[in-house]
Amino acid sequence: MTKTELVTTAAAEAGLSQDEMGKALAAILGTIQSAVASGEPVELIGFGTFKRADRKARKARNPQTGEPITVPARRAPAFKAGATFKTAVA
Repeated sequence: MTKTELVTTAAAEAGLSQDEMGKALAAILGTIQSAVASGEPVELIGFGTFKRADRKARKARNPQTGEPITVPARRAPAFKAGATFKTAVA
């Protein structure tokens, strides 16, 4: 499902126009993105939790040359599905 299809389906279910639903979805996604980027987890009970994962620097090998390299530390987004979401998918 694409973002456009999501907006169309959600707008029909909520009885809103596609424009209103598009703005609401953009606001929700923007809020989640800013919170996670600042290190604050976003918990949607039953759906899941969005959070920032801090990855440590590590040593690895270049698969072509076998040469050891250092992979720098970084931050990555992480999502853990909630129980209700897991049950619905299963």
